[in-house]
Amino acid sequence: MIGTVIAVLVLIGVVTLVIRSMVRDKKKGKSVICGGECSHCGHTCPHRMNQGK
Repeated sequence: MIGTVIAVLVLIGVVTLVIRSMVRDKKKGKSVICGGECSHCGHTCPHRMNQGK
């Protein structure tokens, strides 16, 4: 029982940190989906398409 509670709390903590990191990146203008590495995306992401404009 106590092991399950600890595991759930750790999982909630990890998920919270991931979401917090994603929100911070979004506020900095970084895309959550596209990391800006256009050489690895197959030249189809919106980030690459907006560079020419």
